[in-house]
Amino acid sequence: MDITAALIVYGYYGLRPIPLLQGIAAGLLGSQAWNGGFATAALGLFCHFLIAFGAATVYFVLSLWMPFLLQYAVFAGAVYGIAVYFFMNRIVVPLSAARKYPFSVKMMIIGVIIHIFCVGLPIALVMRKLSGLKAG
Repeated sequence: MDITAALIVYGYYGLRPIPLLQGIAAGLLGSQAWNGGFATAALGLFCHFLIAFGAATVYFVLSLWMPFLLQYAVFAGAVYGIAVYFFMNRIVVPLSAARKYPFSVKMMIIGVIIHIFCVGLPIALVMRKLSGLKAG
């Protein structure tokens, strides 16, 4: 859901899917990612899913120690989505080889909303469902 939302938002602003995915691969490859065509776009997509799987794994492990993450999945998922957004944008991206873009409040708000509804909530709700807890 997250990458779909990103493709829609960035598409609205005129960015095509391949360069967006190459931009993700640039976190590993730096500026060389822009020269790799479909191969680096595929690497970017793979990296995105690997990161998403990592985010879900972290939530799962945390929920083993903090059952309230499953009991209050909607609230916890929304907060987790916000945390993932800021972790990615304030820690992971600055440490990566990706190009740094100027801060934009508008893009931050869009990014936080996407991460709440397309990252945090789905992870939390799926984890609650798989745990067998009832919504409450």
